[in-house]
Amino acid sequence: MPVYLDNNATTRTDPSVVQAMLPFFTEQFGNASSAHAFGGEAAAALKQARRSVQALLGNAYDHEIVFTSGGTEANNAAILSALATQDGRDEIVTTSVEHSAVLALVEQLATRGVKTHIIPVDAHGWLDVEAFRCALGPRTAIASIMWANNETGTIFPVEFLAGLAREAGALFHTDAVQAIGKLRVDLRDSAIDMLSLSAHKLHGPKGMGALYLRKGTKFRPLIWGGSQERRRRGGTENIPGIVGLGRAAELAVERLEPERVRIGALRDRLEQGILHNGECLALGDVNNRLANTANIAFDHLEGEAVVHHLNRAGIAVSLGSACSSGSMVPSHVLRAMQVPAWRMRGAVRFSLSRETTVAEVDEVVCALSDIVARLRATSRESGAPPSYASQSRELSW
Repeated sequence: MPVYLDNNATTRTDPSVVQAMLPFFTEQFGNASSAHAFGGEAAAALKQARRSVQALLGNAYDHEIVFTSGGTEANNAAILSALATQDGRDEIVTTSVEHSAVLALVEQLATRGVKTHIIPVDAHGWLDVEAFRCALGPRTAIASIMWANNETGTIFPVEFLAGLAREAGALFHTDAVQAIGKLRVDLRDSAIDMLSLSAHKLHGPKGMGALYLRKGTKFRPLIWGGSQERRRRGGTENIPGIVGLGRAAELAVERLEPERVRIGALRDRLEQGILHNGECLALGDVNNRLANTANIAFDHLEGEAVVHHLNRAGIAVSLGSACSSGSMVPSHVLRAMQVPAWRMRGAVRFSLSRETTVAEVDEVVCALSDIVARLRATSRESGAPPSYASQSRELSW
């Protein structure tokens, strides 16, 4: 059976989520804005899903949840709204290790004259908090800091950072796509003003997400249209997707604590089994990271070759962000951490889920031990670290 350890890219939609969604494609297909019974069914489902997401986030009001097409839209909406509504404030503070859903937007804004402060990280991926504090000022419109890094799993102190932003009079947004469903969140007494999440990272459907928008926060819509979402996001609501996100949120609330402990133990078992072979290192802050994530750098090997041969063995892992893993450009996260090139190019991300088993972890450790040994033998024979192409060609089974 195939083994899937790329859950930071996407998770399998939980069967109970699929079952919850199905009636809204065929039987309860009404438009939530319609006044008749079909619309009423859809509107009721929409309201229940909003409350389910509220319970997951621990925020005060269900209307603080704005449904979106995913984390990318939520990130864009938060940042662009802050720039448009914060009078006299036109600067952004973010980090060098954000997801491209934030960094690509920031780069575009910079070409239009928007000043951006990029906060660095250290060798463990830990944020320079003092640099963050110094970057905040009277012109800061928004600070956007991810809750947990998608490549290393390193967790940032967003609650504390949000407090600093509030003291400076700036809004605070967090891309929590990797954190929601993996960490306990309680926004009721938090200084966080906006938060983005994505359904497919917590066993929900793709193309569905949400933006938490604190009550009273000024907001300008990214998508204009009808009166949906209290005029904060135009367009007919994706009721099947919203219902799926709601059900995924309910399952996350039920299973978060016991599964976090179990998954953490499995991650440690996997990591220890891999590191036992030597000549490799776990990247990131290993004492402060998501329970499901391990980023292992195989010294003087090509990560593409490792991923390729694991795939041939029926094991799915990745080089890092799914949005950039098809590119040969080195990970911007690992470059920001100043990981040496000979180590960085051998980095592979393993990300587990609540569906991962002990047997699967042991299978990966066994397969990887053989693959790495063969790749290293190829390296020694050639006298130099071979390219991905040569590693892929010369390793036979």
